[in-house]
Amino acid sequence: MKIRSAKFITSATKLDACPQWEVPEVALIGRSNVGKSSLINLLTNQKSLAKVSATPGKTRMLNFFLINEEWSLVDLPGYGFAKTAKHEKFDFNLLVGDFIERRDNLKRVFVLIDSRHDPQRIDLDFVAWLHGTGRPFSLVFTKADKQSPTRTRANAAGFLEAVTPWIDPFAETYTTSATAKTGRLELLGAMRQSVTA
Repeated sequence: MKIRSAKFITSATKLDACPQWEVPEVALIGRSNVGKSSLINLLTNQKSLAKVSATPGKTRMLNFFLINEEWSLVDLPGYGFAKTAKHEKFDFNLLVGDFIERRDNLKRVFVLIDSRHDPQRIDLDFVAWLHGTGRPFSLVFTKADKQSPTRTRANAAGFLEAVTPWIDPFAETYTTSATAKTGRLELLGAMRQSVTA
């Protein structure tokens, strides 16, 4: 898929503040510091469409980007960031839950997993919850350039084994590196298929 245009539309702090449109949407989510903003910039071929912060967990709102004037990429707040008040963290999780469970335009959620690590409990818990919503989702293993391909494959396989109860064993997964610029076309193709299905 060729990205002809990509632009930021708006941010929302509650469900009824989201764009009132018929545009199909896909969402990206992952725990803090998983490389979500860098991946958005890679996908859209722009250097600073999504702001990359040195402080994990800076995304607190739902951020909507319009792609090719046809579909929307939604940047969801990362789960599990630490530097926030407890009540603020609860509110932000509630926002994500409402969006995923109730947003009619949302076609698929792409869950970003840091490929450098063994399965993390917070990721496993999120995938289990997401499975329970019935919302279609795919897994994206990020930061593949940070270790050897063998290690990346091993960590991905370990995660897939851990989420066996909640994911189709034949489901497509994706491996990306914003630094090495790999996995972009495959992931864009999956997003395109999701919004046109």
